[in-house]
Amino acid sequence: MAKKKLYKSRDDRKLTGVCGGLADYLGWDSSLIRIISVVLVILPVTSWVLLIYLVLAVLLPNEEDAVS
Repeated sequence: MAKKKLYKSRDDRKLTGVCGGLADYLGWDSSLIRIISVVLVILPVTSWVLLIYLVLAVLLPNEEDAVS
């Protein structure tokens, strides 16, 4: 069984590919991940989501580097 890897998507990206890669990892639709992310960023209680997104954008490997 192949182990799943989390990466930034090369094809399904709007900004950095984090939501596209996360959607692929979870098996969800990327639009749903983006909607959830935007809603969480807007809510004042969960403002840390933007920080997590930025950290993932820097630390996650690109798809071609992760899937080789």
